[in-house]
Amino acid sequence: MLLPAKAEVARQLRRYRAWERAMLAAPADLTVRATFEDTGYTLCVLMGKRCAREAVDAAERFLRITPAAYLREQDERPRTASVSARRGPPRSRRRRFHAGR
Repeated sequence: MLLPAKAEVARQLRRYRAWERAMLAAPADLTVRATFEDTGYTLCVLMGKRCAREAVDAAERFLRITPAAYLREQDERPRTASVSARRGPPRSRRRRFHAGR
């Protein structure tokens, strides 16, 4: 797993927190909300997480510990069923098309 530079993670986390404060101060401002969501998405990509809250937690943890310890911690986490499950619809729901029938 490739890890981002700590300086970049710190910069994006600061950006996220600043836009979070702005969004909380003006929740009806669509531009502020969109920018806040964009910064959350950027953290998700940087940290390899599916939601902004998980990405923020992972970024804070990543900045507190060494990269090697962070990788060990990520490897030790239990995998959820959705991550290890195979892709696609369940086999029982697949339609079978028979040629000529």
